This record gives sequence, structure tokens and C-alpha cells, in this order.
Amino acid sequence: MLDMVRSREAFEASEDFTVGLEEEFQILDPETRSLTQRFEELRDAAEGDEILFEAISGELISSEIEIRSGRGATFAEALARQREARARLFALAEASGVVLAATGTHPWSPWHEQHIIDTDHYQRLLEGLGYVARRNNTFSLHVHVGIQGPDRAIAVCDRLRSVLPELLAISASSPFLDGHDSGLASVRSQIFTKSFPRCGIPEPFGDFASYAAHVELLKRTRSIVESTQLWWSVRPHHAFGTVEVRICDAQPSAADSNALAALIVACVAQTALDLDAGVAVEPPSGRLLEENLWRAIRFGLDGHMIDLDRLEEYPAAAIGDRLLAWTAPARSELGLDPVIAAENATQRQRHALRAGATIAEAFATEMAAGQRTYATEEVTT
Repeated sequence: MLDMVRSREAFEASEDFTVGLEEEFQILDPETRSLTQRFEELRDAAEGDEILFEAISGELISSEIEIRSGRGATFAEALARQREARARLFALAEASGVVLAATGTHPWSPWHEQHIIDTDHYQRLLEGLGYVARRNNTFSLHVHVGIQGPDRAIAVCDRLRSVLPELLAISASSPFLDGHDSGLASVRSQIFTKSFPRCGIPEPFGDFASYAAHVELLKRTRSIVESTQLWWSVRPHHAFGTVEVRICDAQPSAADSNALAALIVACVAQTALDLDAGVAVEPPSGRLLEENLWRAIRFGLDGHMIDLDRLEEYPAAAIGDRLLAWTAPARSELGLDPVIAAENATQRQRHALRAGATIAEAFATEMAAGQRTYATEEVTT
């Protein structure tokens, strides 16, 4: 939607701290654990399941499937809906002879063997971006949080910019690509964030009028034809009236995904509460944000980040505790108590390699964790 009047109205009508969750899963052959082109089959098989058919969506390639919670009045409500959809999807996948996994990239399946799904949106994406679109075989977690007020939503997006590299470091799950260890904690971010236009961490806009003027410029100059071509790592969603955080790798286990999603909601809510309380925040320079983003991509939780207030380094392993301390008021208000794992999935997989496992074996362990957790959540009848 590029009607900025309607977008403004969506934020004026929005409610604070509603939640929507979106998770992208790899569709795999159970024997080879390679990507397999079965999205259309799963979508068609889900037609008889009213809940699941409403929740699933295609996402660029036929070896990927996304599930969406829809709007929850609270995080708990959105998560309950997502858990139901996950369990139904994993059961459908098993009945269809495929398995699902969730890491930011698949470790070895060739990008040039994946098929772009046949929708107007993704065919237009392929035509417009060519190799950049075809190479983007990546999987992520997106979280929507309702923010009432168009100017307030833009201010929240602006302030969240400094938190995005920290969330990426926690979420890193994609060390492997093309059968090799990439040397990065999140090679997904390097493929997507550093390749797509209008991606990564945007410059601050200041207010909705400035944001709308920029979108109108992009529309007038034929740079974009729909709002989904704004791929920034945080963005105002034009139709939903939400702030959407898009920086994170997909999470191999339900526990990791649930905790990360709760933390993201807390970060968005705390940002809004700070804004409402008049807490002054000096926008960090894009140069420093790019430095932290690179550190998150390269090292994840194994490196150091730059404290943007003190302009000094701190261990990335402390990110979780720092974010939990900052968001304590919002978490108390919203009833959020995420348990952030001591290690992210990249660290777990690299530890497995150092212990003698192959890349395939390290990936299989993460995939098995997904089967144990995503697939076993309670399903209502």
C-alpha cells in the first residue's frame, strides 16, 4: 500500500503493543536434508485446515514456507496462535513426506536450483532485482508491534535503529553457506541486508510527514510500486499500523524463537515508553550503526560491540542482560519474561564442528531441535 493518507490513518487507529509473528521455515527432503520445492503442495494440502490455510504464506522460493500469527491483542495471544499454526504445519509436513527447519540459511543447497514462486509480487521482484533476488535463499523471524500515532511510530523506528545490531547478534543462526563455514555469524544478513536496495538500517526520518514524502518520491520516480519493496530492518507497516522488526535470523527451536520474539516486543514497547516519558536520545551516526551491524554479522555473540553512549567496547555476550535490564519496565507492564539462551545457534553449530561434527551433522542437530519443539506444541480441534 503506497497511499500514505491511508497509512497515516492505519497508525492513527492502531493500538499500542498488539503483536504479530512471522516465521520462515525451510522445506527439506527427509533423507538428504536438502531444500526441496514443495511449497505449492503444502499450500494446497492445507486448504482443508481453516486455521493453517489462513496462517501460511509463500516467501520467494518454493522450498520455503512462512506462517503468520495474525494480530494478537497481547504477545501471549499472538504466541498461542502461532504455536497452533506451527504444530499444524509440522504435522502437515510430516504427512506430506517433508521436514521443516529454521536457520538463517540452508548450509549447502545451491541457490541456483531454487524456484521463485509464481506470484505477481515475487515475479516482479525477480524482474527488478535479478541475481540479488535469486541469491536470497534466507530465512528470518519478523515481529510486528502495534504503535498508536504516525509520528510516534516513526520516532519508535528511529530510536530502535541502535538496538537492531544487538538483536541480530542474539539471533545469529547462519554460519554455513554453500557447504562451507562462511566465517560469519549471520551470513543471511550479508546476503540480504547488504544486497537488497532499501535494506539494512535506515536513516532516521524524524516524523511521518518526512517518511511519507520519501515514500512518495520513491513512488513518483518508479523506484517502488508497493510498500513491501521497503526492506529496511525496521519499518512502519503501512496496512497494519505496526512497527515491524525484520533484522533477525530464523530460530532453530521454538524456545529460541519464543524468547527472541518476546524480547523484540519488549524492545519496541520500551522504546515507546521512553519516548512518552521524554527520555532524550541522541540519534547515533550511521557510521557507528554500520560498525555494530558488521560486528553482529561477523562475530555475533563471540565478539564485542560499541556502546553508542559511552563510545567504548563491551562483550557481545552481555547483550542479552543489557537488553533485559533496559526493558524491565516494559516487560513488567506486558508480562514478558524471555529466557535468552547463553549461546545462539551459530555458536552451538560451531561448537559441534570443533568437537568433530560435520556441517551436515551440526545442522541435523538444530533441525532435530526444531522437530522436538515446533512440532510438539498443543493443537486444538
